[in-house]
Amino acid sequence: MAQNHQYNSIENLLQSVKDELKDEPRLFEIFKNCYTHTLDTTVKTMPDKTTYVITGDIPAMWLRDSVAQLRPYLIPAKDEPEIADILTGLSKRQFMYIQIDPYANAFNEQNNGNCWEHDDTEMNGWVWERKYEVDSLCYPLQFAYLIWKNTGRTDHFDGVFKAGAEKILKVFRTEQYHEERSRYRFIRRNTYYTDTLSRDGRGALVRSGIGMTWSGFRPSDDACTYGYLVPSNMFAVVVLGYLAEIAEEILRDRRLRDEAEALRKEIYEGIESYGITRTEEFGDVYAYETDGYGQYNLMDDANVPSLLSMDYLGYEGKDKETAGNTRRFILSEANPYYYEGSKAAGIGSPHTPSKYIWHIALAMEGLTAQSREKKLEILRKLAETDGGAKLMHEGFHADDDTRYTREWFSWANAMFSELTLNYCGYRVKC
Repeated sequence: MAQNHQYNSIENLLQSVKDELKDEPRLFEIFKNCYTHTLDTTVKTMPDKTTYVITGDIPAMWLRDSVAQLRPYLIPAKDEPEIADILTGLSKRQFMYIQIDPYANAFNEQNNGNCWEHDDTEMNGWVWERKYEVDSLCYPLQFAYLIWKNTGRTDHFDGVFKAGAEKILKVFRTEQYHEERSRYRFIRRNTYYTDTLSRDGRGALVRSGIGMTWSGFRPSDDACTYGYLVPSNMFAVVVLGYLAEIAEEILRDRRLRDEAEALRKEIYEGIESYGITRTEEFGDVYAYETDGYGQYNLMDDANVPSLLSMDYLGYEGKDKETAGNTRRFILSEANPYYYEGSKAAGIGSPHTPSKYIWHIALAMEGLTAQSREKKLEILRKLAETDGGAKLMHEGFHADDDTRYTREWFSWANAMFSELTLNYCGYRVKC
């Protein structure tokens, strides 16, 4: 594939951002590195014109990460058909993968049998890893919708898309009754407890029929403590609304529209009825996870979807005060994965060592900030904690940004790019 600097729309965008950041030359330098890096290093156009996107230093394609990595290119895609081709190619490949296995989170380029581990689950040669994560099915629906809204393209809404969408609905429905109806199991031997599911691969017991849909793992690929992962269910509510709109306006399929809308309402009511709990310090807040029986995991994780990303994803609950309380909670030391140090303060993850803040979470804090001044403040903090690499990383130590995880993490580069574009007035149309 051609190097991205040959795209006129990207050249024009880079020049515009450079002009906007004329007083912040280092910010622009890092933005240019991050923005051009993804197309240059992670994207491959396949013989069938679909698009394969590796996550960075791991040679596999995550359904979630691949969307996040290419999302910032929705902005120039409206003026550059070749970029739009890359995006629609990714969407088509994602729904091809969902047809192969809707429970898998990451896939190989070919049917070659490569995998992260030989896990006890229903593996096949296409699947790199089969950790079931609700967000892995949300991101492809979101991306297909955003391509339509930002470029006008609808050719990716084909038979494979429709079949994949129907499979997503079936899985979400099945996992509303995980205990009684799901055949999904996942066991990884000789590993950390966060990398496998308890109870012979079924995960912790949850109450069925409360509206929300069960997830085995978080967007960090860590196992859920309780199976109803609230941020991922929030994301499902949003994308099911997208699917209903696609079914109505593009596919002209009233049955699919009605099914998506009915499921959207059930999950929404489940979140608002079972996903909120009262705290003494912050009042009513959304939990990160619950089991439906009254147990709650009060925290937030850097990976998206997160509670921090509610506004970014487009979720609106019944009570704005609860959302505000939740934001105050997760951006405080009451959140066990919020860290403060001499270099920065922000949200990390149990996926990485203690006191490691994630660039994704800092970027999300900026993307959901109300003021332009706050966005610039966070951009500067991101630039100050790059470990001298002029690229973003996964996590970095709150007291020493030269101690970081993952030399090459395309999702973090994309989040920095999107925040920079957002600050400069370029936003993805939802």
